[in-house]
Amino acid sequence: MSLKTRLSVLLISTPVLAFVLVGGLLGNTSAAGSDERFQHLRAFNDVINLIMESYVTEVNPSHAMEGAIRGLAESLDPDSAYLSASQVREIESGDALPAGDVGLEITRQYYLRVIAARDGSPAAKAGLRTLDYIRAIDGKPTRDMSVFEGSRLLRGEPGTKVTLTIIRGNAAEPHEVPLVREEFAGPLVTSRTLENGLGYVRVVAFRQGVNDELRRHAATLASKGATRLLIDVRGTAEGEYEQGIGAARLFVKSGTLARKAARTEEAQESIDARPGDGAIALPVTLLTTTGTAGPAELFVSALDAHGRADIVGERTLGRTGVQKLVKLPERRGLWLTYARYLRPDGEPIHGRGLQPDVAVSEPTVEFGTMPLQKDAILEAAVARANDGR
Repeated sequence: MSLKTRLSVLLISTPVLAFVLVGGLLGNTSAAGSDERFQHLRAFNDVINLIMESYVTEVNPSHAMEGAIRGLAESLDPDSAYLSASQVREIESGDALPAGDVGLEITRQYYLRVIAARDGSPAAKAGLRTLDYIRAIDGKPTRDMSVFEGSRLLRGEPGTKVTLTIIRGNAAEPHEVPLVREEFAGPLVTSRTLENGLGYVRVVAFRQGVNDELRRHAATLASKGATRLLIDVRGTAEGEYEQGIGAARLFVKSGTLARKAARTEEAQESIDARPGDGAIALPVTLLTTTGTAGPAELFVSALDAHGRADIVGERTLGRTGVQKLVKLPERRGLWLTYARYLRPDGEPIHGRGLQPDVAVSEPTVEFGTMPLQKDAILEAAVARANDGR
């Protein structure tokens, strides 16, 4: 390896060393842990030297090291990411993201993958569904794209276009799906009355204002004779964790609603009900799917833990991590999951999801076809609610 290449590797590997130091600061700094980390660093150095000296063609050290660091970050969880200098500047600027979006919440599994499409959004109107793969955004492959980057590429000014390359299931041929970004202006909550004294409530997103809308819809349904609520959070993944917890306050009168934990037990925070919580006393049945994630999971978890609701549908996604920017040398950074929300009893949600009391799967829908008119999860939820009277 030439002196120039060695110097290049040394300079570019600085963020890797910083990454290891960050790990030492966030975690335990025992001698055994330090020895293990440095053993891996020595192995990493050996691999780099072998690649630089023996690979069949000359390797660009910058590309190799950038890929290694990116892979290290993304191996942690789908939401952690290695950030370029321009991405760090974007965060530090404090500028709001463009108002237009396509209504997708995404995760990462080999490629970017759809968690859910918000009701009435451009993505929902185009028929995109939970677990669809996004192979490319405006022709840019997502194979090496982080959730951080992909989420920002989906944003833009209202009226601008973005084209997604979508794969569903085991389909061999991708579908090109053009979308026009819109600013979300729809209701956060909708409702209607069902038979036998049931009130149906659909929560679209846990954004600011959702709690007032939930309270109002529940009161309206009760005034029309509803004695039990079916709250539908299928494919609800958008919003803020605080709003999910705030919504749970409407139904849970006392006790712990959720816990927020960092790496050490000392950093664990208990989020408890307050005087005046629990204003909505109607029994609840919750409808969930794999697309139920984030703030919706905190809402479901709190009601389930306190016996305020049955859950009907699919296991939820398990996505309750919290990220922050950690700066690295060369003006680069990490978008690092540093904490996660737990169930009230301290059990994890992140990576596990929440198991329903009555398991019912959503049907598979071929791309370009309409979903079946029969709603098996809603039917099962109605049956469960009627059995619980």
